[in-house]
Amino acid sequence: MARKDVFANITSSANSGTERRATPGYATHGASRSMISSLSELREKVAQAEQQISGEAIIDLDPELLDSSFVADRIGADDLAYGELLEGIRERGQDTPIMVRPHPTADGRYQIVFGHRRARAAKELGRPVRAVVKPMSDADHIIAQGQENSARENLSFIERAMFAQKLLELSHEKPVIQVALSVDAPMLTRMLSVSSRVPADIANAIGPAKSVGRNRWTEFAQLIERPSSLELARTFISHATFSSLESDTRFERLLAEIKNASKPAKRPSNASEWRAEDSSVRAEFKGSGKSYSIALKANDAARFGRFITENLDRLHQEFLSSTKAEGK
Repeated sequence: MARKDVFANITSSANSGTERRATPGYATHGASRSMISSLSELREKVAQAEQQISGEAIIDLDPELLDSSFVADRIGADDLAYGELLEGIRERGQDTPIMVRPHPTADGRYQIVFGHRRARAAKELGRPVRAVVKPMSDADHIIAQGQENSARENLSFIERAMFAQKLLELSHEKPVIQVALSVDAPMLTRMLSVSSRVPADIANAIGPAKSVGRNRWTEFAQLIERPSSLELARTFISHATFSSLESDTRFERLLAEIKNASKPAKRPSNASEWRAEDSSVRAEFKGSGKSYSIALKANDAARFGRFITENLDRLHQEFLSSTKAEGK
């Protein structure tokens, strides 16, 4: 399978037709001149990187000589997708080479630009990894890495947003990040408005949440800014049952928990509540005189209710035994 042209999306507009020029009357001085110049230089830089990459020789490398990129673009691991990739390489071999650069600080080693999962599969299979080796700057590195991710189109919104946040924290300029992610300035601003408010430990605990888009993450980011919500979230994700859920479900459960905690209490003063440790089921109790009611709230409330009903005899005997022991 031929290797994707990771720079096609960002260079086609620059290479097709007549080059755009400033229209008469448009002020091309001061800040405007500086911005246009910067973007032109960036476009030329991408074009040069594309020329360097195309036609490069593919060589076999020992996976033990490879180190990860200096910035991660994924949250967690998709075991199912990786398993399919591993079996495909086992059966057919590695169709598409990865890209690496000579390690900037370790002689004799290489840093992966993109293709981390292919490198991992080769290592697990005990095979050399097919790779293109090309010296490049950090800026070229993140552009190639980001453009390859854009070509795959399988990174979620939060993965792309957290990737942008990491690049910003590494002091990369926003125009470079825009090119790496193939987004315009307004979209980058929206991404950073989420990633700057959602702590990394919360995002990592939730995972990629592939089906959750920008609007839901924006709502989540607004809620998690509250100190009480953040404290609740960190307590909730610490439960062992949370990590056993699918990533999309983790997001939904945590968002629902925060929103429920934000609602004002509407229960009468004589009502109380019990909640399971993982919040999968809760029960509301209401007692008045000789009457006492229990209301179960859960997706499987009926099953839990039947279980209680079937065990009422045993529960009543335990109650009688406990009251006798207390001398009542």
